[in-house]
Amino acid sequence: MSIQERRERERAERHQLIIRTARELAEAEGWEAVTTRRLADRIEYSQPVLYSHFAGKDAIVAAVALEGFAELAADLRAVAREADGPVETFRAVAGRYLAFAAANPALYDAMFTLATDLPFGRPDAPAALKEGFAALAGPVAEVAGPEDPEPFTEVVWAALHGLVTLARSGRLRPDHAEHRLALLVERMLGKEAAPERR
Repeated sequence: MSIQERRERERAERHQLIIRTARELAEAEGWEAVTTRRLADRIEYSQPVLYSHFAGKDAIVAAVALEGFAELAADLRAVAREADGPVETFRAVAGRYLAFAAANPALYDAMFTLATDLPFGRPDAPAALKEGFAALAGPVAEVAGPEDPEPFTEVVWAALHGLVTLARSGRLRPDHAEHRLALLVERMLGKEAAPERR
């Protein structure tokens, strides 16, 4: 391995260490605790080294968000592969989206609530953003019926995000979570998607 290759590898490892440390700190203490000074202390590099990788906290949040979209896409695709039929796939993907958000609150915030300059819904969007949307859009398109699949996916996404946001802020009853998901699927897809009631 050449000196240049070794430097590039070390730089990539340091870059990933910054992202991982920011995620860990945000999940433990919230994004307000993530400062360049604290990150520099945790990774044991100077702030100028950190700034050689990221322009500031917003850039770190964007990098964390991109990781999150890649992880969400992988999660949604995995559950979609295991489901049987379009309606069950839609139900499983919607449920996994909600579970992902609940399990990764700081990561979800980086992806969907904190300010970033990530270009959502544009041709120049990074691959991870496109993959995250596609992993939701694929199963939704299968059940969209006469609706245009892209805006239908956006409405589904907005509904899921609303459930996440309201549940996390304590504005929804936790004991109704499964019923809310069932209602979402039923109303989006029509009565044929309704589970049998006993």
